[in-house]
Amino acid sequence: MRGFGWCGVALAVVLATGCAAGVAGFGAPPLSALQAQCGVQADYGADAPAVYSALLDAYVGYRHRRVTQADFCAFQNSIAERHAALVAGGSDARPAWAEFFNEARVKAINWRAAVDPSLRGG
Repeated sequence: MRGFGWCGVALAVVLATGCAAGVAGFGAPPLSALQAQCGVQADYGADAPAVYSALLDAYVGYRHRRVTQADFCAFQNSIAERHAALVAGGSDARPAWAEFFNEARVKAINWRAAVDPSLRGG
């Protein structure tokens, strides 16, 4: 009985570790590292998970040479600038941010899909 208790605890630790590692993906750089590549340091607050996802997709395209560093950095800068406008504009700026960000997200997914066969249809 005691052996099953420790086994259960060990299994829970392994699963928790695996889930935590899966949040950013294995080997995926954190948001701060993605931003540092282009000299961007922005606090996205509650929008950070969505922004990270878009930046990571764009990074995959960049890492596989589908996107130039200039385009990758321009993409990051545009998101940081528009998010700063959202913060300055308050809740009235949220619809414009959502529209902009959805378009940016599509661009990033397209960049990633060009090099990641798991995102291609078929």
